[in-house]
Amino acid sequence: MATSTSAGQSADASPNTDGEDTLDLRLPEEFIAFCAEVDTDIPSGDDLLDRVGDWGRTVTPAGAFHLVPVQCERDLPLVNGWMNDPAVAEFWELAGPGTLTEDHLRAQLDGDGRSVPCLGVLDDTPMSYWEIYRADLDPLARHYPARPHDTGIHFLIGNVADRGRGLGSTLLRAVADLVLDKRSTCARVVAEPDLRNTPSVAAFLSAGFRFSAEADLPGKRAALMIRDRSLRDLL
Repeated sequence: MATSTSAGQSADASPNTDGEDTLDLRLPEEFIAFCAEVDTDIPSGDDLLDRVGDWGRTVTPAGAFHLVPVQCERDLPLVNGWMNDPAVAEFWELAGPGTLTEDHLRAQLDGDGRSVPCLGVLDDTPMSYWEIYRADLDPLARHYPARPHDTGIHFLIGNVADRGRGLGSTLLRAVADLVLDKRSTCARVVAEPDLRNTPSVAAFLSAGFRFSAEADLPGKRAALMIRDRSLRDLL
């Protein structure tokens, strides 16, 4: 299961079906400064996502799961191996030497905290890769009706044996619930899997996301998926 790639890329979406105006964040740094003025108790960019590393474990039907922020020195070989799996590479486009994966990770780790790369650890075994990001601070927000604190998800399941048996849906629901539980200011979790990646789109739908629109991103046409806090107990 893979959904492509990276927080920070621009997108062009088809007209949205909700009839809302698009929020065009041409100067996201100013928006960050505004948020800092409002949330004066937030001391650093790392807290743009409310300390993902401190969210802790959650119990799922598949076992105990938690997100562990990536450390390049420890995790690069594992993540690079997953990126070189043909099924993953088709959508993430990061197959190649470790330096390619490292550049992708460090762009987030050395940034302002609006995107946090994580390992998904299930019953103490790292088995998936996740990017939790502030969709409202991403160029994606220029092309859909973004709302403050919208939180985005990219993910892939690393091992072939873990794919195709519903595990993606289980973990997506768990991570979306973590976001909504740990980020009280976030009303929606969003994702934009490649429309061609039907297993990924199906996993999001099974995890309680709804299809909102199609979006043209570099190299793919994406399905904009949204999980609403107000509907989390219904879907």
